[in-house]
Amino acid sequence: MSMFTHVVIGTNDLPKAQTFYDAVLATLGAKRLMDIEDRASLWGGNAPQFMVTKPANGQPATAANGGTVGLAASSRDAVHAFHKKALELGGSCEGAPGPRAFGPTAYAAYVRDLDGNKLCAFCFAPG
Repeated sequence: MSMFTHVVIGTNDLPKAQTFYDAVLATLGAKRLMDIEDRASLWGGNAPQFMVTKPANGQPATAANGGTVGLAASSRDAVHAFHKKALELGGSCEGAPGPRAFGPTAYAAYVRDLDGNKLCAFCFAPG
């Protein structure tokens, strides 16, 4: 059983976030499933799982210090595609694709999105 129903992160520029996440999440097999007026968009496979929204309190969105959103990748190639696409669209590198110490086949890449949110594409696929 999955512990999570969805993940929500904030943005200060929804149109830019939509462009970024449409392309970056496509590398992992997700697509935008819906928009909620001009304040939020949701991505996933068959059901919304990842939401980007303007903060409900009207204050500026800020990135979590120490927080990371981990996204499942089906292969090491998908990890590389995620990282490359995020950087092409203005994201910044927080850890190049490569092996991680979490296990013998752990492989990941870390980026920050346009609002500074930290994302990780992660898989346990053998090399």
